Amino acid sequence: MTELAQPVAKRLQRPSWRDSRLLVGVLLVLVAATLGAKAVASTDDRVPMWAATGDLVAGDVVTADSVRRVDVRLDDDMGSYLSAATPPAAGSYVVRDVRAGELVPRSAFAAAGQVGLQRVTVRADAVSATGLARGSRVDLFVTPKTSLASAEKPKTTKVLSAAGVASVQTSSGGLGSNATTSVQLYVPTDRVQSVVEAVDGEAKLTLVPVAGATPDAASDATPDPVGPAGSTPGS
Repeated sequence: MTELAQPVAKRLQRPSWRDSRLLVGVLLVLVAATLGAKAVASTDDRVPMWAATGDLVAGDVVTADSVRRVDVRLDDDMGSYLSAATPPAAGSYVVRDVRAGELVPRSAFAAAGQVGLQRVTVRADAVSATGLARGSRVDLFVTPKTSLASAEKPKTTKVLSAAGVASVQTSSGGLGSNATTSVQLYVPTDRVQSVVEAVDGEAKLTLVPVAGATPDAASDATPDPVGPAGSTPGS
């Protein structure tokens, strides 16, 4: 009988780097990795910026606690806001109000000489100061004190317009007396004397909140920084 030919099994060989299929596979992996990296980079184009930790009032000194870093998506006008790549300049002061959580404009911080505000403490009745908090804006009206012998009715005048509130502190009155509230205002330098004279003359001071300029009550818990020219206390 004639024996049938037995097939010879071919030994598997390790693929060579010259194998075109291996080269194509490696190339596809590299292309996929590159495209994936670009896709991730394009979806995370955020940049670090400074945002206000609490309500910043014109006249505040800028401290490390005044701002916090937030990552936001890059926009065409981001150049007008403070980048968190560098800390705020030492010795800076707030020259315009910035609400808690808002990005800080570059124009909001400046040197002490550009502030032009001083802090003056006035005392108002609790009713007049109801609802006020740090960051509020108020108009200050002054009614001079008159003697009992005077028949002329005192004239009320507006001394300040939209003054920033630095702090509010209410103290309970004694027996039979009304509670009083001490309100520290940021007063333009050229109006400080008028306000101090009204306080020293025991005039009646009435604070009228400016519509739309009263922050949330929670912002009143923000620590009160030292003003650029210090505090000018009233009597």
